Parts: sequence; C-alpha cells; structure tokens
Amino acid sequence: MQGRTHNCGELRLSDAGARVKLVGWFENLRKVSKNLGFLILRDFYGTTQIVAETEEIMEQLSDLNYESTISVEGIVRERSSKNDKMPTGEIEVVPEKIELLGRCRYNELPFQINHSKEADENLRLKYRYLDLRNPAVKDKIILRSKIVAELRQSMIAHDFMEITTPILTCSSPEGARDYLVPSRNHPGKFYALPQAPQQFKQLLMASGFDRYFQIAPCFRDEDARADRSPGEFYQLDMEMAFADQEDVFAVLEDVLPPIFSKYGIYQNASKPPFCRIAYLDAMEKYGTDKPDLRIKLIVQDATAVLADCGFGPFEGKTVKAIVAPSFTGTRKVIDRLCADVEVQSGQKAYWFRLDEKGELVGGISKFVKERMESVVEALKLKPGDFVGLTAGDLKTAQKTAGVLLKMIGNLSDAYMDKNSYEFCWIVDFPMYEIGEESGRLEFCHNPFSMPQGGLQALEQMNALDILAYQYDLVCNGVELSSGAVRNHDPEIMVKAFNLVGLGEDDVKAKFPAMYNAFCYGAPPHAGIAPGVDRMVMLIAGEDSIREIIPFPMNKNAQDLMMGAPAEVEERQLKDVHIQILKENRAEE
Repeated sequence: MQGRTHNCGELRLSDAGARVKLVGWFENLRKVSKNLGFLILRDFYGTTQIVAETEEIMEQLSDLNYESTISVEGIVRERSSKNDKMPTGEIEVVPEKIELLGRCRYNELPFQINHSKEADENLRLKYRYLDLRNPAVKDKIILRSKIVAELRQSMIAHDFMEITTPILTCSSPEGARDYLVPSRNHPGKFYALPQAPQQFKQLLMASGFDRYFQIAPCFRDEDARADRSPGEFYQLDMEMAFADQEDVFAVLEDVLPPIFSKYGIYQNASKPPFCRIAYLDAMEKYGTDKPDLRIKLIVQDATAVLADCGFGPFEGKTVKAIVAPSFTGTRKVIDRLCADVEVQSGQKAYWFRLDEKGELVGGISKFVKERMESVVEALKLKPGDFVGLTAGDLKTAQKTAGVLLKMIGNLSDAYMDKNSYEFCWIVDFPMYEIGEESGRLEFCHNPFSMPQGGLQALEQMNALDILAYQYDLVCNGVELSSGAVRNHDPEIMVKAFNLVGLGEDDVKAKFPAMYNAFCYGAPPHAGIAPGVDRMVMLIAGEDSIREIIPFPMNKNAQDLMMGAPAEVEERQLKDVHIQILKENRAEE
C-alpha cells in the first residue's frame, strides 16, 4: 500500500516541518553535485520539488530514468528560493527514503512530456498515454469531464430524465455511412452502430416519457475535419414531448451560457434570447448558415451596380461585396487573402479600394471607375475602404463571399471581437432542395422534420418554397447542433416522403418502429443534440477537436496507439459468416 499523505499539488508553507509521503512521476533532476540535486515529482494534481542532500539519495535517483514512478518520504521545509509559478513553490521536501514503484525502461522518450504538443501529431497519438501526462494536455480532458458533469446536472435540474439507448441497432437509410457489425446468430445480417439516437428518442416520446436526455455516443464513418472526429463522437441528446421550437430554445438558452461563461477562455457569452436568423437571410447576409457573429462585417449585394461593369467574370452573374472600413492590409496581404479564398472555396475573389483621396485603386478598379458614384452610394463607401468581391450563380457567390468574409474578419480586431462567444439560432430551413448530384428533389436537412404549414403546405405549395421547423445552434461560426420539431403524424410523414419519390410502403419498410408507434397516437415533440466535443473545443479555445478527446483517432480514422483498424483471425470471420475477398490486380 502506497499510503501517500498528500498529493504533489497540495503542500503549502503551513505544512513546513511535517513528515509526508508523496508518490508520482520522476519528471526532472537538476544535478548540482554528487550529494545535491533538485528533483521535480509530478502526479495528477501538480508538482513538488524534492531536494536530495545525500550522496546515497543522489546515486539512487541517478540510476532512474525520467518518467519512472517513485514514492518519496521526507520532511517539508520552507524554500530559500521560492518559485511563484508553482502552487507548491514556497516549500520543498527533503527525502529520507525513496522507493521505486514503476521503472521507465527507456532512456529516451518519444518526446519531452511538457512539450508534447510540439511533437508530430501521429507520434502524440501513438504515445497518447505519455502525451496525456503533459499538464497542458491533461487539463483539457479534466475540463471536458467538468463540462459534461455540469451539463448533466443542468439537464436533470430542468426535469430531463437520463435514458441510455441501444448501441447495436439497424442500419439507417439516411445520413452518413454506417459502421456495420455482422451478426453471428443471423448469417448475412448486420447490426449498425447508431449515427445518433434519433429514432429511439422519438420512440421514447411516443412511449410516454416527457423529457429525455443522454450524453450519447454516435458513430459515423466520415472523414475527419478540424471540428469533426472520424468514427465516434458525443452529443448532448435531448427530446421534449408536447413541445415546440420555442421550448427547445428556452432550455438550451438556459443551460449553455452559464457553462460557457464559467469555463470558457473568452470573457463574454451571449445572453438569452439568442439572435435568430432565417436560413435564407443568413446566406444573403453572411454567405453561410454558420455565421460567426463576432465579425462585424456583412455581405452586400452588388449585382445591380457591378454585374454589367464590363468585367468578364461578373457578366450575367450574381455579385456579392464585403466592405472592410479603414483597411490597412498591404498588397501582399490582399494577394494572400484572395489565394486562400480560392483554396477553400474553389472560386476566385476580386477586389478594389477607395483610397484616402477618394479614388478607386487596385484590383478591378478600372472596370468600376466609370460608375464610381453609383458604386460608392450603393455600398456606402468611405475613403480607406477595401471592397472584396465574389461572383457566380446565387449559391456560389454567397458561399464564396462567406469564406471571404470570415478571412477578412480574422485580419483585424477592428472587424472581429475575438473575446466572446456569440450564439445564434438559424431557423426556417427549406424542407427540400434539388440535389447537386441527383438533380432530383431531396430533403434539405432532416426528413423527420415537421413542415411549416403541415399537410396543407405539402399538398398546395411548391416543394422548394416549403420551410421546415428545423434549426441549427451556431457559436462563433461553428455549428454546435441541428434540431427540429418532429413530424409525428403518419399521414404528413408519408406525404413528405411522397414528394421525394418514396411511397407509404417505403416509409413502413425503412422506419417500421417509428411509423407504427406514431399510428398509436404520438405527442408533438421536438429536440436537439449539441455536440459535446465541439462545445468543449470552443470553450477550451482549441482549433482541433482531437485536443479535447482522451483517445482520438488520426485524420485517417486510425487508432495508432491500439493499432485499429486491424486484421482479425480467420476463425473470428467464420463466426460471423464473413469471407475476405482480396482484389486480384493484373501486373502491368
């Protein structure tokens, strides 16, 4: 039994003279002489300086590799040279006995523990257990734990009941690719890991539960991004019976701001009610349905004054403009800006400036000069303004402008308040759209959403004009969650699917449990599921979601530490009736 009396972050000057026993990792040893050295001992809670003052103790320590685990028994005393950067910096421990608990058998570590964030990411992931010893890395996981605990407490305080839903379920015909699990007892059939508890939580509402939540694991076979982890992620999943959009908004506007204010790195967080922006307005004003409201700039329509200015890429196109007041960027900055926009959007960005003398200069200014007065009036330009421009069909011009807006906003604190969390709701999403690949009518967002206007809208309106009770929660340009008022009426559900070419039999076949449950009388219900990983990433101020996940996969969906995915034995494949067919490639 180790029987430590204190942890390594606990001792203070008031403990001077006490006999203590500490345990932890041998972090560093500064040797002064053969009978004097300063050891830093680290555990989960902090670090303590140990002063070796005998040749025997120094010989014992010199025989150990860094990151070995040891116990130290000794006397606490006041430090003569205090370190105000350490909570324990006023004291040190003089050891009487040191015992080796777990030897590090390697002279060289893959990276320095306290500088692990500077190492190659794949190396960090392979040795994640060492990476997590770095206090700067460990603290993000501690933060995550605190946030999850607080989310859970807040949801329970709002009368939500935590209910876990199945991990092994059926494949979903909608959304991302499933992770499939072959069945041993049912040859040729497969379970799927849930992309989300969507159907189960709606079935709970049909079962008579009033308010459900869980910190739900979700599994999607998607490519990685900075704000999306491949494979597995977690969300604060919730659903409310006899509820509408406003009820959902009220709960999250009460739950989230206190957590962001308490744990966030930024000083300010939006107070309820959050700003609400219709989807079409968001696309027109910000060029995205994930606007970063910290940016003070907006997108303006310049089609009327610039589409026929004689500049080829604008001819017959929609033209969007972003005006940046008192712009001080150099030509090099502008060229880099335009190049980055093209990399991210695949479309070119254009520009001109109104200099301090009130003359148009740079970029495409020669095409604008003949109509300078109308352009200045339309865009409300002032000397010193920079104008960034995009063009294309409406959707292309908007999306490219959204990329340009975000990049200009990041150039200066004058354009962006970086010390805040700005929430908004994006509402009134279109129910349907024409698929870019199929060219046919498809659901725009969530097929289980209630159309605004109900059955009458589906029967009488142009499908592309129908709006849905769907909403996204966005914070600082990051989509935290999508949600919706659910379509709980089988008749409306069948009609909604009819419009995309699926009949009643298709609905029954694809969603049998939900369709049948709704036929027994289902309550109106609504829900949402903010992503826990993205939430913690924002609160911690990290750019990569992998920094706040204990054991993340890399960008290629590989667990380098455990070696997953991996081959399995032939007998395991036989158990689940699977045979691996290797592709035969003819030699060239």
